[in-house]
Amino acid sequence: MKPLERPSSEIADRLPEVSDALACFFRQVRSQTERLCEPLSVEDHLLQSMPQASPAKWHLAHTSWFFETFVLAEHLPGYRLFHPRWGFLFNSYYNSVGARVARQQRGLLSRPSVADVYRYRSHVDAALLQLLASEYRSPVVEQLVMLGLQHEQQHQELLLTDIKHGLSVNPLRPIYREQESVCPPAIAPLRWLDQPGGLVSIGHAGDGFAFDNESPQHTVFLRPYRIASRLVSCGEYREFMEAGGYEQPQWWLSDGWDTCRQHNWVAPLYWERHEGQWWHFTLTGFRPVVDNEPVTHVSFYEADAYARWAGARLCTEAEWEAACQSIPLGSFLEGDHLHPHFGCNGGLTGEAWQWTASPYIGYPGYRPPEGALGEYNGKFMCNQFVLRGGSCATPRSHYRPSYRNFFPPEARWQFTGIRLGIDA
Repeated sequence: MKPLERPSSEIADRLPEVSDALACFFRQVRSQTERLCEPLSVEDHLLQSMPQASPAKWHLAHTSWFFETFVLAEHLPGYRLFHPRWGFLFNSYYNSVGARVARQQRGLLSRPSVADVYRYRSHVDAALLQLLASEYRSPVVEQLVMLGLQHEQQHQELLLTDIKHGLSVNPLRPIYREQESVCPPAIAPLRWLDQPGGLVSIGHAGDGFAFDNESPQHTVFLRPYRIASRLVSCGEYREFMEAGGYEQPQWWLSDGWDTCRQHNWVAPLYWERHEGQWWHFTLTGFRPVVDNEPVTHVSFYEADAYARWAGARLCTEAEWEAACQSIPLGSFLEGDHLHPHFGCNGGLTGEAWQWTASPYIGYPGYRPPEGALGEYNGKFMCNQFVLRGGSCATPRSHYRPSYRNFFPPEARWQFTGIRLGIDA
């Protein structure tokens, strides 16, 4: 495949020299997004395989639109929009900002071209670094830039999972990136880790960045409980399947069973029978399912059904956070293996997002920020469940124990797995 020519190099030599930590982080995050797109052809950039996913080209442009709209247009005097109509194309869900292309139609945007989008990124990068080097830089600007960078890191993960889904529907089973397959070692038996419960502090506190939905920190009373020492493996989940887990409604929530029947689920997403063996699609190719890897791409409904079948339950997000404050970090995106595995910490963080039993709602005393950015998190606090722990597609610098991810209970295209809990 001929590498895509990215015109960002045309402007790279003219970027302002700003060497403080925020500017360096800005360069790092922006370049990481483009590196994730390097294996893609121009055609790959346009894939939108389902309404919940977005094309890579749209991710590249939307993250630039975020900086342009909320930082540059508001805080850099004289800034000129790269294109006056692109806000309509690349706004995601900010109703107070204006109208936008419907989410399910993002894949229809053949224009602007991919090359034009990379020119847009270069334009925004140069202006943003100019702002950081100017007298218009302020604590408010710095906070908005950090929010934009954390937002882009969220889209880095979405970009990978959306690409995976897009490539998976191609009967040629194209590979995102070649990677040598390594047979994982045997995994440790699952152990139950005793947790004393009691009064615990949950939520973000301190000077580091956190999204508004991670606050305010508050006190929660927990009964004593036990939490699994590692994630559920593919081999363990396969036992559930072979025992008729997808055929027996007693393990399922009513809505989950209806969803399972409606979509004819018989296995996690990307799994299929091939020559009498379970195989699955990964970013590094179509290969046999390995028992000694964490099971991923399961919905909340499947995770909950498995837990019931196993005589356990899903932990609440407060139980998860209280138990996982000090565990060692896993590989995350920087591990560069593009598929969850059991690392030195048993895959507790940085391998697969873990469904919790907690609905996604605001913490006691939570109030969304004023203005358009108040739409970032607060308006989604309905019909979603919280996930914790990060995945192999999550940047390590984006993770913290208080981080609250959230998805609808039927979602499966993210790297979502299972970690069990039981009452003490």
